[in-house]
Amino acid sequence: MDLLFDAAALQSGALSLPPGIAYAVVAAFVWGTYIFALKRYFDDYPGTVFTVVVNVAAVLWYLPVTLSTPTAEIPDAGTIGIGDAGIILLTVVMTATAFLVFLSALDAGEVSYVAPINKIVPVFVLPIEILFLHEQLRPIQLVGVGVATLAVYVANYRSGSLLDPLKKAATARPAQLALVSALCYAIGDVGKRLVLQEMSIPPTIWVPTLLGGVVVVLLPLVVRDWVSVRGDLPKFALAGAGVALGEHLTSLAFAVAPASIASPVVNTQAVVAVLLGGVILRERAFGTRLVAAALAVIGVALIAL
Repeated sequence: MDLLFDAAALQSGALSLPPGIAYAVVAAFVWGTYIFALKRYFDDYPGTVFTVVVNVAAVLWYLPVTLSTPTAEIPDAGTIGIGDAGIILLTVVMTATAFLVFLSALDAGEVSYVAPINKIVPVFVLPIEILFLHEQLRPIQLVGVGVATLAVYVANYRSGSLLDPLKKAATARPAQLALVSALCYAIGDVGKRLVLQEMSIPPTIWVPTLLGGVVVVLLPLVVRDWVSVRGDLPKFALAGAGVALGEHLTSLAFAVAPASIASPVVNTQAVVAVLLGGVILRERAFGTRLVAAALAVIGVALIAL
């Protein structure tokens, strides 16, 4: 499996899109398929155990790609200052923390309230990038970000009023935890942009750094939650390949596009996952999922204008 996609090929022809958008679109499909497989085949495993085993498998899959990185592209450790190291650490910790807080939200409340709120990550990414990185988006792109975010929200919507999850965020702890998780993911997304663009760390170095860093952060909890995975090692290996591919594509997107553009497109992975669930597993509310898919297409199209 060749993870090193040719940028010129992916950005040309039918996929002629602004820099990074094509990568983000393909990443959304990869992550959406991964999420669908996760729900269908790995429900019996604690989230911490699953994440650590899959991330280790992903790093092993990705190792040949990292080793093929030209020496000239590898940053000298001496050139990475304390501030840069802090950004790298913060990005890894926020990514891992977001996942742990999301698990806590699921333990404390219903997925129908937790999942939609957890997926409004771009709502936080946009103001963070505008305020701290002085990013400027055209009005049509701002509308696209809003529509794509709405698509992800609708895709995770279950029942009751569409505003119920947001209303719950004001008073219910599970919804509040989901909101904190979304904020942590947003900080992680902006951190990825800084690492890959401003710090010019190549994706082939960043991918194993992020995946391995998350493993280190989660290890103390894995010791507590550990269950044997020996019987499903082939499935974990396959899932690891998906994570390696998805994280590589995501990194390529964040390396050339603003986080406020890449994040909402990559997060449409939720739409892909629920569509697969509706088609293959015939899950309920498929009509709502189709609306989410239409919104996602419109949002990405507006972003790409």
